[in-house]
This record gives sequence, structure tokens and C-alpha cells, in this order.
Amino acid sequence: MGNRFPLITAHCGSMNTIDHTLDSVQTGLRLGADVVEEDIRVTKDGIPVLAHDDEWVTVDGLKLSISQMSFEVLRELQYAVTHGEQRETIRICRLEDMLPLIKASGKVVNLDLKVDESIEPVAALVKQYGMLEQAFLSGCEIDRAMLAERLNPEMRKLLNTDHNLFKTLPYKDAMLKTCEDALTASCFGINIHYSIVSQELMDYTKSLGLPVYVWTVNEEDLMIQYADLGVASITTRNVTDLVELKQKMLGERS
Repeated sequence: MGNRFPLITAHCGSMNTIDHTLDSVQTGLRLGADVVEEDIRVTKDGIPVLAHDDEWVTVDGLKLSISQMSFEVLRELQYAVTHGEQRETIRICRLEDMLPLIKASGKVVNLDLKVDESIEPVAALVKQYGMLEQAFLSGCEIDRAMLAERLNPEMRKLLNTDHNLFKTLPYKDAMLKTCEDALTASCFGINIHYSIVSQELMDYTKSLGLPVYVWTVNEEDLMIQYADLGVASITTRNVTDLVELKQKMLGERS
């Protein structure tokens, strides 16, 4: 690791906040995250919203599909979400509601795209707010990464690892294919589940200049392990512990 600690990326819903809410975003920023991650889908009329799943359920039990409804309709409704053992109520949130918070903080947002249709409206908003240096795309396996490169080459993006490659191919072959895809799609790095990362992968990606972003690490022993491996970013819901670990590890090395 040397004297550099991985970027701290706050997963949506970090520190027991509700996923896909401005409270979640603000909590990550307030606690010292370098990057805030959020999932993005688009409504029928092309409005990017904070959402992992297409189907949401209203407090009255009505099931709605984000992709089949206009934002004007969706914004008027209240939605039921399970939060721990509690049932909470939230409203849907636009990406446009979140971007000013990120811009003002000087931090970065990781926009995890769930559908291809989100690429162009997301890129348009990022450019509208002058945030090309404060935003990047993830959620992009090779096909979506290539599409994003064709539609908006100025948007930075990570290649999301295809886990099936590591299940069906020898590890080295899967590693080589992953890095080849990242370079082909002009991705600036790779986004990968921590369990797949090895010293071999770290050495090879370093030789290619491809930073490795790992998700989702919540336990301190694993945080230490991957920080020592030299990953570029650790995504976590446990932002407080990762911030404290950063202070501790950098203090010991100074």
C-alpha cells in the first residue's frame, strides 16, 4: 500500500441509511467518503432516478415498474421499503437531485447503471452540471461499456467484471479477458467483487495501468487485506470503520 490508502467509496445505503435516498448520499459525504456509489435506472420519459430494481411497491401495495411510468406519476407516490426489521416509506429520487450535493462537496460519484437506456440521459446531466471529472460510470460489462464508449466517450467508466468468466475459464484466462475487454472499451479501470481479486490480478492490472475497484467490503480484516494488496478503491457500507482504518494505517506508516 505504501503511503497511499484506497479511495473510500460509500455504497448506497451505507451506515444503515435507506438505499437510494439523499440521506444515504449525504451520510457518505459527511463521514469522509471519497466516492459515493448509487444505482441508476430511467423512467419511461427518460429521467434518471436512484434505483436498483425496476419494480417498486407503493405503501398501498401497488406494484409499479419504473421503466413503464413517467417520473411525474412516480414522484407523487410513496413507496414501502424494508429497512432492517422496519418498514419505511420513501419517495423516488432523481439523479438531478443528487448531483448538486456531489458537486458542492468536491467528491466523486460512481453511477452504477442498471440499464443501457440510462447512458445518454446520465451523461447529459453530468455534462450539464460540469461534472465530468466528478463522475464515472460502473455497472458496465463489455457490451454496455462499448455502447457507453460509442455514445459518450468523454464519460469515464469502469469495466464490471463478468463473474461467469471466472467460473468457466481458468483464472489466468479470465483475468486476461477481463483486462483485454477493459482496454478495448477504453475503461479506466475494473470494478470487481473482492473475492475474485488475487496478487496475480493486481500485478497484471498494475502493468497495464488499470486500477482495481473492489466491492463490497464491510469487515475490517478484509479492508486491511485489500488495502495491503493495493486496490484503488474499496466500496463499503461500513464507511466509519474504513475511514478510521485509513487514519490508523496511514498514521502507522508516517
